[in-house]
Amino acid sequence: MAERSRRTTVVVRCAVAGAAGLAWTLAAPPRGWWVLFPLGVAAFSIALYGAGVRLRVVLGAVCGLVLHGVGLVWMTDFSVAGYVAVALLETCLLVAAAAAMPSARDGRWSGGWWALPAALVLMEAVQARFPFGGFPLPALVYSQVDGPFVGAAPLGGSLLVTGTAAAAGVALAALVVERGRGRVWVAATALVVAIVPVAAGATVTTSQDGQLDVVAVQGGGPRGVRAIFTDSMITTERHLAALEEVRPPVDLVVLPENVADTDGLVAESELSARFAGQAQRLRAHVVVGVTEGVGDRFRNVAVLWGPDGERVDSYTKEHRVPFGEYIPARGLFELLSDNTRFVPRDAVAGSGEALLDAAGTELAVAISYEVFFADRVAEGVRAGGEVLLVPTNASSYVTDQVPSLELAAARMRAREFGRAVVMSAPTGYSAIVHADGDVVDRSALGERALLRETVPLRSGLTPYAHVGDVPVIVLASALIVAPALLRARRRRRMAGEQARPA
Repeated sequence: MAERSRRTTVVVRCAVAGAAGLAWTLAAPPRGWWVLFPLGVAAFSIALYGAGVRLRVVLGAVCGLVLHGVGLVWMTDFSVAGYVAVALLETCLLVAAAAAMPSARDGRWSGGWWALPAALVLMEAVQARFPFGGFPLPALVYSQVDGPFVGAAPLGGSLLVTGTAAAAGVALAALVVERGRGRVWVAATALVVAIVPVAAGATVTTSQDGQLDVVAVQGGGPRGVRAIFTDSMITTERHLAALEEVRPPVDLVVLPENVADTDGLVAESELSARFAGQAQRLRAHVVVGVTEGVGDRFRNVAVLWGPDGERVDSYTKEHRVPFGEYIPARGLFELLSDNTRFVPRDAVAGSGEALLDAAGTELAVAISYEVFFADRVAEGVRAGGEVLLVPTNASSYVTDQVPSLELAAARMRAREFGRAVVMSAPTGYSAIVHADGDVVDRSALGERALLRETVPLRSGLTPYAHVGDVPVIVLASALIVAPALLRARRRRRMAGEQARPA
């Protein structure tokens, strides 16, 4: 009977952990049901409460397989083997987070309530850096761009947003699990942890120093088509035709990533003269995403033409997409899969500041995938960027999941750094986002669109722009390590007392 009861308890815990993973999946874009993330944290906390390390590993695996098995299914359009590998890797990170929870001692979960939010913060810090320089698309924080906890972003970035939202979930779990004064103490403390950073973040402001009349150009076209199977000039002509519809006066026109593809340097191509002519016609600065050949490799470049038709600046993408713009350990992966043929040549990684100078107006730039990495945006903003440009290309994705995630990332960067964002994509989503993260205008997928808005230029740095992720990572690490050290110290003291002669 006892064994049957134990098995039933394990099954119930696994069901609750799986429900947590499903809640987190539904919280993420494109659905964006943000409240399901803290509710999922509450469910996962209840499942983990008092569980031994082996059971915690099982619960982490169940939650992770549901979360990533469903949330990353879009990857099957590119590689089933890659989907399985990434889902398992991301699940292992969640297993590690669950294993970091302490076991209950004498009916108390000493340090456990704070360990889960801290572990989730550290998990997302790892996702932003590992493997191959980071794969942050599964990050839980993008579910929060429409919720109240995003208010903590200017203070401590996306990691603090994750921590505060998770603390709210802990407060709910404590009300269910704890008894007596412990319930009130844990829930009240968790609510303070959740609310104070949001309130403090609301006091952070940057200064407006002018404005720009901006147009984001989206040429439209079919989705779910790989670049190597299309004629690049079709995309180029679509965007040049859309560009013809823009009428002066305008200050800045932003075209997407990869809308011009040249065998050699763009400066030596016929396309350079065509974009220069458009800049002259509009008497405006025009930014164009260009793929230009460099020997047997290529550069992904945002090129800036001035109102006089001269090329005045450029930025080469630094954070390349692994297996999208280059193949890590190409020789090995060519032996394992013929999918490497979809990336026949590797991109050259850029260097220098992520910034374009438009006659004294400084434009921070994050090309496509780079918008998922706060450090790439921080580089341009710290160098003086007054607005953030995100030329991107999500045309190869069939569903709206990745474009929605990318827009959520752009909104998070806007909140973190206090900058408006102009995102331009060939088939969507293109968007104009204000510094408070609100989407002022957004295109439909696949259609031609011209988004025209007056966006503020802003200066000054938020606390997060100054210090980055380090303080939050240190705090989260302390919340994991300190209770373990205290428990070890307590055991040594008790062992010493038992060893003393009577």
